[in-house]
Amino acid sequence: PDRSMTQVKLPDPEQLALRILRGERAAVASGLNLLDNKLAETRSRSARLLASLSGEHWLDAGHLIGITGPPGAGKSSLVSALIRAWRSSGRSVAVLAVDPSSRPELGGGALLGDRIRIKNSSHDEGLFIRSLANRNQLGGVATEVWPMSWLLLTCFDIVVIETVGVGQTEIDIAEIGDTVCYVAQPASGDTIQYLKSGIIEIPDIFAVNKSDLGAAARKTAAEIARSASRQDRRADWDYPVCLVSAAMSTGIEQFRDHFDRHRSFLTNAGLLGKLRARHQSAWVVRLLKEEFGTFGLELAGGRTAVAERLSKGVLNQFEEYERLRKQILSRFMSVSRPSSPTKKEHPDEQAIV
Repeated sequence: PDRSMTQVKLPDPEQLALRILRGERAAVASGLNLLDNKLAETRSRSARLLASLSGEHWLDAGHLIGITGPPGAGKSSLVSALIRAWRSSGRSVAVLAVDPSSRPELGGGALLGDRIRIKNSSHDEGLFIRSLANRNQLGGVATEVWPMSWLLLTCFDIVVIETVGVGQTEIDIAEIGDTVCYVAQPASGDTIQYLKSGIIEIPDIFAVNKSDLGAAARKTAAEIARSASRQDRRADWDYPVCLVSAAMSTGIEQFRDHFDRHRSFLTNAGLLGKLRARHQSAWVVRLLKEEFGTFGLELAGGRTAVAERLSKGVLNQFEEYERLRKQILSRFMSVSRPSSPTKKEHPDEQAIV
């Protein structure tokens, strides 16, 4: 069949950006699809879309929240309860739910793509949920989450990234969220493992779900509080440990208020824009290293030079990422291009193996 007839027409990035900024749900979905598309011809369009959406507001708009924790802790139930609390206060919410990937031969998609775990009673224009496979990334967050979350920040008040529960490897969320919350469950060996690992330094807020279990929940909360207090972190933030129950809807409003309090803390201390700029720079370096390795980074001048270059274009690091990619690819081509032989090899000469 004629290939041109089967190709899907790609959207115009600038027009799509205008629709996204107006909050059109269909445009938001189309924009996320474009960012998730791996075809080579979509790269430049994705960069143009993000360039059209970027600007000063990216450094202080909305609230980007990461929810992490072991499987079975009730993260999705807790996110559902938070959604109801945020929506009752009139704020719009977008959720990027990162699910375990299926096996590559089965397509590599998200096993829980229909988001049955996040329950909502009716269709809500102020709520947008997108499921995304983690692509078997050890850090628990697919690389596509970075640009997708920034797109959603342009048109939603709250953007939640709920990560796959993979224990100690779940660290990437620390380099994307304004506020990171760890959800524990009472009497869980996973929680003890977490407390023994260095990952306890990541969250800004802790939640012990299933607080209706009573003494077991209080014991887990006390263990987390003791461990968190021993960390050498910001002295001006208290790292609250919240006892909540998604099933019983208890402690949810106070829990929600801690997120607001942490964002206010970042804003008042002049940290929010700096944090986001640092996170963007870290993700550019990560993506370049994943694609080209340390050698590729060196072709672009090395990690320090790349970070310095990114700091000068903080408002549009997605375009800068594409420029760096093209620069590295160009230098790869020049390095790998075979040089012309200096002498003609005699046909009888044998290669030494």
